[in-house]
Amino acid sequence: MAKTERSPEGSADTGVPLRRRSVLASAALAAGTPVALAPVAHTPGRPEAHRAPPRRGTAVRLVAVPAERRDIAWLRSALQVAVEIEFATIPPYLCGWWSVRNRKCDAARLIRRIVSDEMYHLGIVCNLLVALGGRPRIRASAPVYPGPLPGGVHPGVEVCLSGLTKPFVHDVMMAIEAPGVPLTDSADDPLSIGLFYEQLLSAFLAVAPELHTDRQLHERIGEDTLRPVRTLEDVEEAVEIIKEQGEGTSHSPADAPRDGHMAHYYAFAEIYHGRQLRETGGEWGFTGPPVPFPDVRPMARVPAGGWKNPPAEARHLLDAFDETYAGVLDALDTAWAEGDRDSLRTAVRGMRRLQSPGEELMDIPMAGTHETYGPQFSVRR
Repeated sequence: MAKTERSPEGSADTGVPLRRRSVLASAALAAGTPVALAPVAHTPGRPEAHRAPPRRGTAVRLVAVPAERRDIAWLRSALQVAVEIEFATIPPYLCGWWSVRNRKCDAARLIRRIVSDEMYHLGIVCNLLVALGGRPRIRASAPVYPGPLPGGVHPGVEVCLSGLTKPFVHDVMMAIEAPGVPLTDSADDPLSIGLFYEQLLSAFLAVAPELHTDRQLHERIGEDTLRPVRTLEDVEEAVEIIKEQGEGTSHSPADAPRDGHMAHYYAFAEIYHGRQLRETGGEWGFTGPPVPFPDVRPMARVPAGGWKNPPAEARHLLDAFDETYAGVLDALDTAWAEGDRDSLRTAVRGMRRLQSPGEELMDIPMAGTHETYGPQFSVRR
């Protein structure tokens, strides 16, 4: 299987081309920050995304287990981490999408498609976990924002909730999807989502566990169809879809996804750079048609612990939002605990109902600022 590698970006203003050597950068050149980009022009008055101290999370500890000691219990633990990772991407992407006023613009369409992909990926890893007799724990492991990605993948990246800004695209969206570098013996080396999935797939192929279809779900999710995994070939295809749709392959930014779309990392990079990525004469660059940065609702970055003393109107919307959100989490838990397609559909409908109160919150100004409130995706344990 081809290793995924980090892709540096060209200049947003000059359209500096990316040579094939840059697209397929070596691990030595790529080592360092999770995303190699030109400096970001931060919006005045907007809090920047911060880097959290690196942590050794569950995923890091699992990857450190020697291959010969990885068994079904290891696979179940790794898949629960995958469930947490996939779900953790959805709230920040939703905030970015909901903040865009014109839903027909290129940026909105790109983000909406990626949200749908992430829901599909969540379904895949939940099916994989129940195929091994496990049970996804979604509400109990629901993410807290701001915070690191689950499991310790992409150490140092802090995921927050905010309206769409260039810093948010760069420091959160692109950082989450950033392609990784091959793992080394150093404990400080970054672990990308794609590299974690490579380790997961290798263990599946080595253990060759019996797969059960009880409680797996078969359902249409966006442009994709979630299907039960019955064979190791199904497992391999499912994991490859997640990797390819997210960060792409080491062959090309454009040839990875089987759905004909640019991988998430490069789609977000197009929003950041303001142009589509194109190959000309063996060189990749953001030299294609413009992707104008959209007009957005100025949702502020949600602080740790949520909003402090919001006005009554915002408080009412926050409570309604969080109640519906809790219902989504419960429905997702039930869906794979019982193999209940209706519960999955209930969760999807609940996710759609979050949009209205989320947007209304983004229209309520914060006193003394030019920013607005927004959803905080909090849930009582």
